[in-house]
Amino acid sequence: MTRRYRPVDLGKLKTYAIRDRAHKFDIEAMAVLPPKSASFRDWFDALPPYLGVRELRAVVDAVAAARRADRPVVFALGAHVVKVGCSPIICDLIERQIVTAIAMNGATAIHDVEVATIGQTSEEVGDTINDGSFGMVEETPKFFADALGKGDQKGASDEIGLGAVLGDSLNRIKAPNIDKSILATAARAGVPVTVHVALGTDTIHMHKLVAESDLGRLSTVDFRLICDVLGDCASAKAGQPGGVWCNIGSAVILPEVFLKAIAVARNLGNNLDELVTANFDMIRHYRPSQNVIGRSVKPGHGHHVTGHHEIMLPLLRQALIEIM
Repeated sequence: MTRRYRPVDLGKLKTYAIRDRAHKFDIEAMAVLPPKSASFRDWFDALPPYLGVRELRAVVDAVAAARRADRPVVFALGAHVVKVGCSPIICDLIERQIVTAIAMNGATAIHDVEVATIGQTSEEVGDTINDGSFGMVEETPKFFADALGKGDQKGASDEIGLGAVLGDSLNRIKAPNIDKSILATAARAGVPVTVHVALGTDTIHMHKLVAESDLGRLSTVDFRLICDVLGDCASAKAGQPGGVWCNIGSAVILPEVFLKAIAVARNLGNNLDELVTANFDMIRHYRPSQNVIGRSVKPGHGHHVTGHHEIMLPLLRQALIEIM
C-alpha cells in the first residue's frame, strides 16, 4: 500500500535566538588591512586566521618549536620544488639550521644535479617522447655513474648513501651552481640528505652505466638513514615537542617512504606521538593525505597547506625566519 505524504507545516519548527548559536566566524577575526609600507610580519599577522592560514601558521609554529627543542625538521621534496625555482629557499633554510634533513625522490636528485652542473633542467616530454629521444641526454647519467663509482669506493662501511655521494660529487667537481644545489648544500652543511629511488621511474635508469651501477644499494642505505632521522623526531622528554616532517610536492614515492620509515622507527622503540607532519602541494592527493597527514600521526598533528610551491614556499620561509 502506497503511503500518502503531505507538505510539512514549517510553522511548527522549533527555533532559538541567534545569540545562543555557536559560530565559526567572528568579526574580531576578520582580515586586517596593513598599509602599503607594512613589514612582512605585519602582513602575515593581518591574515584572517582561517583554513589555509591556520594550517600554515600551525606548521610554522611546529617547526619553530621543534628547533627550539633540538628536534629534526625534515623536508621531503618532490621534483617540482626544483623545477619551479625554489631550490634557493631550501638551501637557505638548511644553512640557517632550520631544515635539518632532506629526503628526495630520484627525479628531484636528477633536476638538482642538472641545475648544479648546467643551470637548466626539465625537458618538454611531449616534444621528445614520440621520437625516442626523451631522457637520452649523455651528461646526466654519466654524472650519476661517475658519482656512484666514487660511492662504491667510499661506501665500504655501508653507511654512505646515494644522497651523500651525489652531494659530495657536486662539491668535489665544483659544479658552477652548487650554491643553488640542495644536494651540495646539504653535503657542505653536514645535513643528512637521502635519495629514494623507485627503479625504472627515472630517465637515468634507461642508461647502461646507471642500470648496472650500485644505485639500488646506495638508495637502500639512504632508507635506513632516514629511518634513524625519523627516530630522532621523538620528543626528548615527555610533554616536549617532537620533530616535523614536511612532504613537499611528492604525491606517491615519498609518502610511501615515510610510511615504511615511521613503521621502522616505531618498531625500534621510538615514541613519535608528538611528531607533526605537513603536506605542501597544489592539490590534495590520496597518499599524502593518508600516509603523511592521516593515519601515521595523532589527530591534529597533520596539516595540509594547499597551493603552488612557488608561492607557498617563499611564504613559509619568510614566516620562519621572522618568527625564529
